[in-house]
Amino acid sequence: MQPVHQRRWLSRATPPEPQMVQQLAESLEISTLLATILCRRGYPTAEEAQLFLHSVLTTLPDPYLLPDMDKACRRLQKALNCGEKISIHGDYDVDGISGCAVLVEGLRAFGGQIDYHIPLRLKDGYGLSADAIRQVAEDGCRLMISVDCGISAHIEAQLAQDLGIDLIITDHHQPGDSLPPAIALINPQLSANRFPYTSLAGVGVAFMLLVALRKRLRDAGSFQYAKEPDLRHTLDLVALGTISDIAPLTGVNRTLVKTGLRLLDKESRPGVAALKKVAGVSAVTSGSVGFQLAPRLNAAGRLEDAALGVKLLLGETEIDVQAVAQQLDQLNQQRQALEKKVLADAVSRVERDPQDRRSIVLASADWHSGVIGIVASRLVERYHRPTFLIALDHGVGKGSGRSIKGFDLYQALKECGPLLEGYGGHTMAAGLSIAEAQLEAFSQRFEEAAGARLTDELCTPAIEHDGECLLSFWSIAAVEELSVLEPYGVGNPQPLFLGRRCTVKSCSLVAEKHLKFDLEQQGTRLSAIAFGCGERLSECSGEVDVLYRPQINHWRGTTKVQLQVVDFCRVGEPE
Repeated sequence: MQPVHQRRWLSRATPPEPQMVQQLAESLEISTLLATILCRRGYPTAEEAQLFLHSVLTTLPDPYLLPDMDKACRRLQKALNCGEKISIHGDYDVDGISGCAVLVEGLRAFGGQIDYHIPLRLKDGYGLSADAIRQVAEDGCRLMISVDCGISAHIEAQLAQDLGIDLIITDHHQPGDSLPPAIALINPQLSANRFPYTSLAGVGVAFMLLVALRKRLRDAGSFQYAKEPDLRHTLDLVALGTISDIAPLTGVNRTLVKTGLRLLDKESRPGVAALKKVAGVSAVTSGSVGFQLAPRLNAAGRLEDAALGVKLLLGETEIDVQAVAQQLDQLNQQRQALEKKVLADAVSRVERDPQDRRSIVLASADWHSGVIGIVASRLVERYHRPTFLIALDHGVGKGSGRSIKGFDLYQALKECGPLLEGYGGHTMAAGLSIAEAQLEAFSQRFEEAAGARLTDELCTPAIEHDGECLLSFWSIAAVEELSVLEPYGVGNPQPLFLGRRCTVKSCSLVAEKHLKFDLEQQGTRLSAIAFGCGERLSECSGEVDVLYRPQINHWRGTTKVQLQVVDFCRVGEPE
């Protein structure tokens, strides 16, 4: 199999009616371009657009619309009133780490006696740990809360029940056909859910639990003589977890993340400040969280102990966190080296296979299970096929999968269920455990599932753009206006525009892998850069159509508009 180079260029949505665009532009006093983008993205009325652009925390839905929220809050109120110990069990990714920190910090602010546990990836595996549950029982704790896990933990939940532990499960993963025994199951994916937004990350569900509990305590008069905790201070953690879990940045998530990013940028807690320093991050955006901060937090769970991440986030002084941040940075460097090695091996194996398969399933005893998820993502980017990488250890495989648009990974795993020891996840990302003896059968069954769903068109990656825009439109003010659409992420990508019949001027290679050139269209000339397109130098000449993002470039005291070119083709070639 060879890498996929061809890209389909698609309009993000049907162009809206000019009258609708004009009406929205006049109502909000914005440009017709911004109004067009809002209409294309599903916000055609002034009310809908205002709510999207200027959402505030007071517009958040009632958290009691989530399943079992009342049951959970009643039990937590009892624990707080009686001084019971409460144990928080998170997951080893950033969503689980940050969600754990949110509950620890929030419940301690309510006066709770709180400890926490994060599983070791290599020792405990994903989710609730039987050993940890037994330890909780030995410590005399009778109340546990899971974060970002638990919805498929039937055996562990039964163990907790047998040991006299009340278990509250907070999760956002897809539930199976049966549910684990717990006193409360809070998950927006459950059929009993009435919460209007179902795409919360695990940390978002945890935050909603705190909001609901605070309301219950307030109504009971608990803050009559004590200061009511301000839960907004935990939204930096909510932003970290939501962005790193690649949850959609729409609706409730957008509201939470917008506030959280401001905290991350301006009022960083000691641990975040230390992390920003080692990562070289000054201004925090959704991009810098996803590509610089989150990988360092994730590195602890991938290679060592994810509890380091919780320790960093909860650290109260600079002395507490400096060494931890340095350790996380070093672990991230080790992760990068491991990832590079596994990726090279996986690419070699894929490209030795002459078959043009609809899926990729690879396994090895030489791969570190902490990096196979990242490498699976890299393979999806390169070959545009749903992919599972499986790390083998003593006859058992732990796998991590990533998918492409149009292929539901979790549903495919359900069809392969009889061949698996266990599985869980979402439409686009999932994990599994499998006996080595079942690998060949699983690979075949997974390929059959992919072959039945994926057409040639779906196997060709698509780039969605926000419509055609002349280069002459772009002034610094026009680019700055787009910033109201931030934060960018899944469900709300950075605007991308189509430029037709642009003439390439003075194209050159930069750092051996990027292209730098000027584009001229109808008398307007702007500088442009195409990252990672160095191998296409020979194509970058003459008249081209381009997909680009306008940016503001500050260089040696000058400020000007620059285009980041995502893709290009010669005029007349298929897009």
